Order: sequence, then C-alpha cells, then structure tokens
Amino acid sequence: MNYKAIGIMSGSSLDGLDIVFAGFQEQGGKWSYEILESACYPFDENLKIQLRDAVLLNALDYQLLHTSFGHYIGDKVNQFIKEKNLEYQVALIASHGHTTFHHPEKKMTAQLGDGAAIAATTQLPVVSDLRAMDVALGGQGAPIVTIGEKYLLNEYEYFLNLGGIANISVNQSPYIAFDICPANRVLNMLAQDAGKEYDEGGKMAASGNLHQDLLDRLNGFEYYKKPFPKSLANDFGTALIYPAIVGANIPVADALHTYCEHIAQQIAASIDTGIKESSFKAGGKLLATGGGAFNSFLIEKLKEKLKLLQIEVVVPEAGLVNYKEALIMAFIGVLRWRQEHNVLSSVTGASRDNIGGALWMGQPA
Repeated sequence: MNYKAIGIMSGSSLDGLDIVFAGFQEQGGKWSYEILESACYPFDENLKIQLRDAVLLNALDYQLLHTSFGHYIGDKVNQFIKEKNLEYQVALIASHGHTTFHHPEKKMTAQLGDGAAIAATTQLPVVSDLRAMDVALGGQGAPIVTIGEKYLLNEYEYFLNLGGIANISVNQSPYIAFDICPANRVLNMLAQDAGKEYDEGGKMAASGNLHQDLLDRLNGFEYYKKPFPKSLANDFGTALIYPAIVGANIPVADALHTYCEHIAQQIAASIDTGIKESSFKAGGKLLATGGGAFNSFLIEKLKEKLKLLQIEVVVPEAGLVNYKEALIMAFIGVLRWRQEHNVLSSVTGASRDNIGGALWMGQPA
C-alpha cells in the first residue's frame, strides 16, 4: 500500500512550523519512506509571544488561540500545497500542534492548533491530538516519534532528538524512549540574551568557559534521578533551568558552554545507566537529529562522552535532521488512518499500545 501525507510539527523551541510531504510504502509489514517536499515557515514575533505565553491565558482566550492557531496552520498548509504544486496529491494531514500543558500524572495533555480548524481550512482529512489517548490510558504521551523510528529508521541502536527538549529512543524489544533534559529552548533563550536568535554552530558556547558550580547545580535536579518512562513539560526548562542559569550571573558564552556540557552529560549518563542496568545495548550507532544537531560544539561534547561507551554519533543529511519529527507525524497519521497502533506502551508506560489521534474529515461528503 502507498500513502502520501503531510506531517506538521511545531516544536517547543518556537522556531516555526515544519511541514513535510512524504510518501510511505508498506509491503509485507515492512515500511519505506521518501521525503518528497519540505518547508519551514518561521513564526513572526507576535505569534512566538502568543505561543510562549499561552499558559498564562484565561480559558476563553486560550481556546480562541487554539482555534486561530488551527486556522493559521491550515493556511500555511494551503500555501505549502500551492508553492509545491501538490494539489490533489495529499491523502491526509497529521498535525502535532504546539504543546502547552503536559501533566500526564493528572492524565492531561494539551496542544494548541485545532484539528477541526485545519480540516475546515484545507478541506482534507486531518489527524490531531496525537498524545491524548495515551495519556488517558495512564501513559506519558511522550515521546511519540518512536513508532516512526522503529519502522522507518531501524538501522540505528539509538535515536536522539535535540529539539526544544532532548529525548532518546533505544531500538530494542521492548522499545524504550524518554525525555532527558531541556535543550534548544534553553540554549535559544540564552542566545537571545546576547541579542542573537540562536547560537549558530555553537560558536558562542565554544568561546565560553565551564562553570563547575552551575553545572553541579543543574545536574542536581530531581527529574534526572527518576527512572523511565518519564517526560518533561516545557516549563521545566523555562521556569526552573533558565532562571538557575541566569541566577549564576555569568557571561552568556559561559552559560551556553556550561549548558551544552550539561546536555551532553545528561545524555551520556542516561545511556550509561541503561547499559549498567542491562536495559540498553552496549555500543552501536546513535542518530542525532533536531536543530541541536547543527550545534557543532554540543555534538563534539556528545561524541567525546559517548565514545567512552563505544557509541558512534551520526548526524544525517540536513533534510532528515530538520524534518524527522514532521516526517514521523505524517507516518503516525497514516497508521491512525489504517487504525493501527501508533503509540507504544513500552515507551510511554500506558496500560496498552494505542491508536492515537482524532480524525477530522475536512472534505465535503
């Protein structure tokens, strides 16, 4: 069976809307894929602020933003389809939305971007609310990209996404994945304190110095001691980590350097703990994607630490680095359309594997 779908990702780093048009082929239970078209539509400053501060809104204003952001996504999809000449080629759309509240311990998660609004605007079938079913079943609702890694990128032992949050997947049975620590969301906030949108290539971080006292304080947060499955809300980085760094009152370059060291240490520590507890395979290859994979200083630090565990860090071609999550959102949508499991309970801790996503039929009957 062949499917052509659009996947949409709005990450916690607030850089923009990633859209992928991909082809998927299933034959005898084995899947293959091809990224056919892709684009990133940056958020303007006003929308960035709205999304960043959405958690502070009252109920009505929050719901109005949910609706308006859904129409915004639909408009961008229509623009993408027109620019790439994809009229009548798209079978369905899968949209992750923008995570605001994530409290799996209370069986609640929320993502902005109303699926009905996207469907009405594009007049195409839309799958949204991808995490809600898993959270309702007692799971973390995250990470959800693991299903795509398992079926589409099976040649790697580890998958690391360096997005707003760094999360890792371990390719074994049962499949394991969890959030490690905040990444680009905090790095970008620090870079913005120096008047830059982000630290290009990690150049500022490379020019800075390590502050051991701050590093020890960051490594001491209780979350890092918790066993998996576990997941992070965005405010762990914005309300706890970032203020702790700013409170150290050090130069921005030093803060970036120290925080890159923290990220690399936490990733290596998570893998080392898993190996020692016989949960993870020793050695192998790790695929690094997400915007942080372009941070040469961070990748260098990571390679140094994982070499000691006999793990090779692989940064793929730019298309997969930038659009892996949007690609997998499209794949999750295809599985939802087929009414097949698209979230793994071994990863999230839910009571069972589940079929996540609400389906909105945007086309006229």
